[in-house]
Amino acid sequence: MLIDELMTTSGVKFGTSGARGLATAMTDRVCYAYAHAFLRYVREQGALAAGAEVGLAGDLRPSTERILRACARAARDLGLEPRDHGRIPTPALAAHGIARGVPTLMVTGSHIPDDRNGIKFNLPSGEILKDDEAAIRALPVIAPGELFTAAGAFVDAAAAPLPPASDAARGAYLRRYLDFFPEGCLRGLRVGVYEHSSVARDCLAELLEALGAEVRRLARADRFVPVDTEAIRPEDVALAREWCADGAFDALVSADGDGDRPLVADARGEWLRGDIAGILCARQLGATAVVTPVSSNTAVERCGGFTEVLRTRIGSPYVIAGMTTLLGRGLAPVVGYEANGGFLLGSAIERDGRVLPALPTRDAVIVALALLQASAARALPLAALAAELPPRFTASDRLRDFPSAQAQSRIAALAADPAALGALFGEALGAVAGVDQTDGLRITFAAGEIVHLRPSGNAPELRVYAEADSAEGARARVAATLALLERWRG
Repeated sequence: MLIDELMTTSGVKFGTSGARGLATAMTDRVCYAYAHAFLRYVREQGALAAGAEVGLAGDLRPSTERILRACARAARDLGLEPRDHGRIPTPALAAHGIARGVPTLMVTGSHIPDDRNGIKFNLPSGEILKDDEAAIRALPVIAPGELFTAAGAFVDAAAAPLPPASDAARGAYLRRYLDFFPEGCLRGLRVGVYEHSSVARDCLAELLEALGAEVRRLARADRFVPVDTEAIRPEDVALAREWCADGAFDALVSADGDGDRPLVADARGEWLRGDIAGILCARQLGATAVVTPVSSNTAVERCGGFTEVLRTRIGSPYVIAGMTTLLGRGLAPVVGYEANGGFLLGSAIERDGRVLPALPTRDAVIVALALLQASAARALPLAALAAELPPRFTASDRLRDFPSAQAQSRIAALAADPAALGALFGEALGAVAGVDQTDGLRITFAAGEIVHLRPSGNAPELRVYAEADSAEGARARVAATLALLERWRG
């Protein structure tokens, strides 16, 4: 059996940068097989010698430690040395791996509910890309039968221990930002850290305090909370407004489950859209060129702040490939961001003798720190910084429990039939002026509004994005589109 076939039989499939599925489907055997195949692939590329270190870390889901144990056992069985870095953000683990030239495996389901989980694979150079994924899928499954029960659990759970946790990756991640941002640069700011169950919560609070902000920790959770920075839950919208109602904060910051996607709110408790935060972060860091998926707000082109903007398919592997393309053309600094707010550094940022090394994987912390630094340095509230951009507003939501295969089929049929496209949207949203099929179906209407339909790559969801000249208009188009697409159920 090949890994590609295991994806079908187990239901644990490749999404962005790794494998994801129901926690019950991610048995010890399945996780061992995925980790073993990834590490064999790295070894075959000549990047992994016998006895080499393999970095491990995870988020705060209840299934994470069990999956980490399976990954550790796979590494040991290949003659490698697993090193556990505890519960730290995905970018902290990736940065450690890049700095030391070792592969890393991050056990996380990111923002999705805790009945699911995943494993993100990082090469010594950074995230696996689509060519790497294809090569891993073509490898045979190796999972010795004597190790596992018929149900896929380890026969002897004690045979898959985790090594003692190291603080090295976490410490280096904190130093990464403390060495770049000037001491006291956030002094005078009052910041609330929405902790929930994000693995980045302690790092965020410590960094903010170390840089001079007055920090108050909010809503720390003992159970996993699926905070999605791209489809913010109504309860998180209400919480932010409630916390800021009495003027107690200049900003709120948070991140998703594994700390690679940020949430930043202004003093009113209004969460900034991830693609707006991305533009502001790129501008604050002095980026020359920007790579972002086709779903991101068009204010990035309209603001005129960058030499080049390259649009890609949705997903960090495509953004990384785009950054590589621009770097190959001699552009620098090059950064990337996604509509979910995850920010990537394709090249190092240099400022006043301080250097922030490249980190070609999504990160949440850089966005929060850069936006707050811009606010403090210019004595402008976050809302005023955002208001400097051209007035284009985005909104997004999703149809839950909508199978990806069904969504793909429906979207393909719609794209192939302009009459059906016009019939579906015409009365509610107006005449269709054009379509873009770079990733999903992006529809531009005659009045300039945009609606983008795309199946999620890692969950049974159909995502809907909209862009308009007002926030109300964008939200209205998302709501209208979701109402129309409900007809597709059944």
